[in-house]
Amino acid sequence: MKYLKLLIFVLIGSFSQAQQEKNILHNIIEAVSENRLNEDIKTLANFGTRHTLSDTLSTTRGIGAARRWIKTEFETISKKCNNCLEVFYQKNLVKSGENNRIIKDVWVVNVVAIQRGTKHPNRFIVMSGDIDSRVSDPNNFISDSPGANDNASGMAGTLESARILSNYSFGSSIVYVGLSGEEQGLFGGKGLAEFALKNKWDIAAVLNNDMIGNIKGVDGVIDNRTFRIFSEPVPANETDQQRKSRRYYGGEVDGNSRQLARYIHKTVQTYMPEMNPMMVYRLDRFGRGGHHRPFNDVGFAGVRIMEAHENYTQQHQDIREENGIKYGDTFEHVYIPYVKKLTAVNAINLASLAWAPPGPNNVGIGGIVEPSVILEWDAISDVVGYKIYWRDTTSPNWEHSRFVTGVTKFKLDGIVIDNSFFGVASVGVNGFESPVCFPNKIIRD
Repeated sequence: MKYLKLLIFVLIGSFSQAQQEKNILHNIIEAVSENRLNEDIKTLANFGTRHTLSDTLSTTRGIGAARRWIKTEFETISKKCNNCLEVFYQKNLVKSGENNRIIKDVWVVNVVAIQRGTKHPNRFIVMSGDIDSRVSDPNNFISDSPGANDNASGMAGTLESARILSNYSFGSSIVYVGLSGEEQGLFGGKGLAEFALKNKWDIAAVLNNDMIGNIKGVDGVIDNRTFRIFSEPVPANETDQQRKSRRYYGGEVDGNSRQLARYIHKTVQTYMPEMNPMMVYRLDRFGRGGHHRPFNDVGFAGVRIMEAHENYTQQHQDIREENGIKYGDTFEHVYIPYVKKLTAVNAINLASLAWAPPGPNNVGIGGIVEPSVILEWDAISDVVGYKIYWRDTTSPNWEHSRFVTGVTKFKLDGIVIDNSFFGVASVGVNGFESPVCFPNKIIRD
């Protein structure tokens, strides 16, 4: 009878937590404003050009004016939440000749706003948009380059997420950042990743938003519901020993970035079922790059969130009209309701990750030649329990789960270790879960 009462208590509590979680995330979705996104994208496009090498002194044109405006917006948001954001520039000097797109010395300046967590202030969830833009010639920093979709849309989404989420308090810290130097070689992301390592930031997730406003593809498809989540399979900085172990124990598609992609996919399907998240098993588009990559390079989990159907006549193009086709990344091609949806995608995932506890460390797995699987992990504070997940080895997403409480070691009877992959997530007292942590050691006993 005592255990039955405990089970009923846990079930009632879980239902209440799930309902509260559902309500608060729906409130965040509804708070995203098309009007604010519209105005922010227009403002950024109206700086003429935001090329990394463009004017930094003008108050109305060039990347200098753009980044000062972004910083002012973050500061305005902070004032409305009792100075809840730490706003600052993070910059690195890039010398001429670093590559063929750096034709003069330039300060690559990022605009950073940190909303500190109450429990894990050194654990960071990052949302980024790019400040800079370009035309056909990557070294042309004079001509008009409004960059309305690429990437005023991502930058506007980042600002809007800060406006909404600054009304809440989170256990982990959220970083909203405008990154520069993307078109010249991902220099802004590289600079911030190095800054994070130097300051010993524990970055749990990077959501890089690059082009979230186009719904009319060059392939003729019009789609305002589908978006892509790009993620690499395993960390780029894994050791030789980790690579050798993976050959025998599996995990070729189970790195931290892939788990983050699955987390986003699940959150969107749960709370925004009208959307169609498409996981793409690739670091980025074929042969191309984005600002999550520098974070991936040093081992941080990071993904790229973007539109599903690109229109190349509007990317990196001189503004012109040829044969009835309008070239150039201008405001008229941005579909604001779609920007709103993808901003909401980011906002609810930032919130879920920042409210969730850290994932369990040192997840071990055993069960060789046994009719069962054993999993163990280090305890995490402020959790109601853990979820053990498993799936077929060919399945893209976690299919099955078992909630356990009061333990850090558990046996799944009747499940053969050879036929599935396994992982463990922490579940907070508020109902929010961490991303799944794939086992990183073998239990031999």
